[in-house]
Amino acid sequence: MIYLIGGPPKCGKTTLAKRLSKSKGIPWVSTDTLQCVIKPYMNKKYFSKKFPTNNQRGKNNDEKYSKYSTNEIVEAYQQQAKTSYQAIDMFTVCEITDGNDFVVEGYHVEPELVADLNSKYPNKIKSIFLIKTDELKFINDIKKSTTPNDWIIARTNKEETYGKIAKMICEYGKFFKKESEKHGFKVLNMDDDFDNQINEAIKYLTIA
Repeated sequence: MIYLIGGPPKCGKTTLAKRLSKSKGIPWVSTDTLQCVIKPYMNKKYFSKKFPTNNQRGKNNDEKYSKYSTNEIVEAYQQQAKTSYQAIDMFTVCEITDGNDFVVEGYHVEPELVADLNSKYPNKIKSIFLIKTDELKFINDIKKSTTPNDWIIARTNKEETYGKIAKMICEYGKFFKKESEKHGFKVLNMDDDFDNQINEAIKYLTIA
């Protein structure tokens, strides 16, 4: 079985992947890793178009979120996700063919992709999507993060930027919620009772 976990950044996907991996005794991989694998083989002519978040990065989050709007940042994430579809598809079919169970997590795992994989590999895919909707709670929680080298804390100096990041995460979540409901996929809001929601996600994914 291939377990797919999608949603915006900082919504608990990696935490869920690690705990599911441990509980099932199976490996997990981030789609960021799969993206890094394909980057060197991308035609340089189309690189900035296929990986727009690289161009938006800037020297820190303050610069990025001052220069680009919420919609522009979300659209960049979505484009990068679609650029990685084929890599995730290939990884999935290889693991299924070899008879391996695997957990795959990342914002690149979009409902559209999961629907396609479900049609190609029936009864071999389980999925869930995690989102957050409370901007103020997101800001308060992220400042308490103990994640090593957290990209938000490490690259943010201005207080106002935290609010812009929170807005982007929550707006991005609306896309995942709408598309997940369209395809009939499970969505969990991770604003409250985070650990209980993680346990709920594991229960949902592992139920027979």
